[in-house]
Amino acid sequence: MTEHIFAGNPLDRCEAERRDENWIAAQVHAPSTRFLPFHRLQVLTGSTSGKSGLTWLDGPAGARLIGNQPPVLLGKMDGRVHFGLDISHLEDPLAAIGITTSQFTDCRMAAMNLNLGSTGIIAQARAQVNWHTTHRFCGACGTQSEPRRGGHVRVCPNCKAEHFPRTDPVAIMLVTDGDRCLLGQPKGPLVRTGIYSALAGFIDQGESIEEAVRREVKEEAGLEVGAVRYHSSQPWPFVSSLMIGCLAVAATTDIHMDTEEMHDVRWFSRQEILNARAGTHPKLKLPGPIAIAHHLIEAWVAGF
Repeated sequence: MTEHIFAGNPLDRCEAERRDENWIAAQVHAPSTRFLPFHRLQVLTGSTSGKSGLTWLDGPAGARLIGNQPPVLLGKMDGRVHFGLDISHLEDPLAAIGITTSQFTDCRMAAMNLNLGSTGIIAQARAQVNWHTTHRFCGACGTQSEPRRGGHVRVCPNCKAEHFPRTDPVAIMLVTDGDRCLLGQPKGPLVRTGIYSALAGFIDQGESIEEAVRREVKEEAGLEVGAVRYHSSQPWPFVSSLMIGCLAVAATTDIHMDTEEMHDVRWFSRQEILNARAGTHPKLKLPGPIAIAHHLIEAWVAGF
């Protein structure tokens, strides 16, 4: 089974317990509770004995930092309740915390040095903290909504509408033609890195995964796709997506690229991919292990 960064969350998400608002309120102030602080979507990390890890605040130390946005209930582990805590209202968060051995780190960078379970917790916490920041008002009537069930839903006090955190499904696919695979560069920051990646796009309403794969490849590269196989999926909390990885077989091979969206799309031979993996290709760079595209390419090279 392929294990991806940002998957592997070990927490029990407390589906039954979070229905009790009194229980949640009590856990916020319980001495055994742990809080994972975020400041402007960066997560608090530290190093112990040379190993990087998340920095959790215990009970009262975390509760005293709560601002206008209540902490989000992440779940339980080892008998302790865990919350994500947004402290972006603090100008000097490290001074407020009183910890000199930790720092706030970009979640992508942090995940590269953490174990799989910790990256899964980051994915859940970052996505939920960000959702509450950006979805404060009811989409039906415009009234400011209120978090309930530990942040799993926001309820409008005016029209009583319930709003739940969303996850946007994205199809990402490695298209192959025998001994070649199709990679591209969308216009934007990726161009400067020289990295070529698998094609990807959001799944539309009323569309299956297979249909989305075929549509996106047609739109971005002008190719027809035949067989589509599911490979694996990866939570991607930037902002709140689920990457659904597939391997697809090309039915046509002449590229007709969408020049408005894509900077480049081209076929690469297996040998070129092997050279890029070894760092000996003069131009081609491949996605790193943090990305599901990396694992799709590795699966193809391995003959999956």
